[in-house]
Amino acid sequence: MARYSPTVAVTGLNATDNPGPGVAVVRALRADPDFDGRIIGLAYDTFDPGLYLPGLLDGAMLIPYPSAGRQALFDRLAYAHARFGVDVLIPTLDSELPALTDQEHVLASMGIRTFLPSRAQYDARSKAKLLELTAHGVPVPRSEVLVESSPLYTLHERFSFPVVVKGVFYGAEICHSVDQALKAFHKAAAEWGVPVIVQEYVGGEEFNVCAVGDGRGGVLGAVAMKKLMLTRSGKGWAGVTIEDPALLALTDQVMEALSWRGPCELEVMRDADGGCHLLEINPRFPAWCDLTAGADQNLPAAVARWSIGAPLVPLEPYTAGIAFVRASVDQILPIRALEALAAFGELVPEDQPDHVIPLMEALR
Repeated sequence: MARYSPTVAVTGLNATDNPGPGVAVVRALRADPDFDGRIIGLAYDTFDPGLYLPGLLDGAMLIPYPSAGRQALFDRLAYAHARFGVDVLIPTLDSELPALTDQEHVLASMGIRTFLPSRAQYDARSKAKLLELTAHGVPVPRSEVLVESSPLYTLHERFSFPVVVKGVFYGAEICHSVDQALKAFHKAAAEWGVPVIVQEYVGGEEFNVCAVGDGRGGVLGAVAMKKLMLTRSGKGWAGVTIEDPALLALTDQVMEALSWRGPCELEVMRDADGGCHLLEINPRFPAWCDLTAGADQNLPAAVARWSIGAPLVPLEPYTAGIAFVRASVDQILPIRALEALAAFGELVPEDQPDHVIPLMEALR
């Protein structure tokens, strides 16, 4: 492939026990031998660990939380383009997408390109509307969308326990009683607002697919993975790519039903009889997406290429039997790196002298 050299901005650098996908996206970009660009980290907090990993970023800056609204974000992105020459934005958090969908023309006028779904596509895959995909033959567990807690008092009349209570953006809690469901409802509503989704529990083995759709119903790339180890909160800490035609066929079916554009993750449960059930569609890269680079189908790098106009040609098949094991590492660094971000809100690339401390100098 031809070399390409955009400046790519990536969000979601909170690499904790429940990591954001940003670090994985950046690692996948770095793994592409044809990538000759720069990577700027966009963070919400000076303590986001991904900001300080050696060799990961060329520069970094803080951005406002999604709750600050679209205009605050776009003002900061315009500054990022002027300051760092950002060409491509890869957002990696669900809560960022509402402000960015259907805004490609505005971002392009700033000089920033994306490869994202439309707002209609984003809404159609939401937990609140997921059950509607059954009209397209997609197997989805039965669910209810609640804006208040009162229907939970008669939940046992409509569902067999356990059930799963989910926040509109994040979070899922298995509940074995009405009392547990009420507690989970109020917790999810307090953190993410309403609606809150109650979904039929499906037992079995969990599988995930990282995929990218072309916006016309086609799949540009897809990598299936089986989780081998979970944290106490249910997050994958180890996994392996697998060859599974049924999972990839389900991915094709979902992408066609949604005409999905851009990256996403399918969460699928396979029951004891071998049936697949689609539990969620996350509208962005998952935190394990650098595994796609290890499996010879580098989806983050491909999205960077497609964002700047590369032909939408499906990627070659991935390699099965490639595993990942996540690690927790103490990152040692001088306090001046934290001070620079806290005081100025940015760390600049090495070739951009300024009163702000260059990133590599701050980490030395």
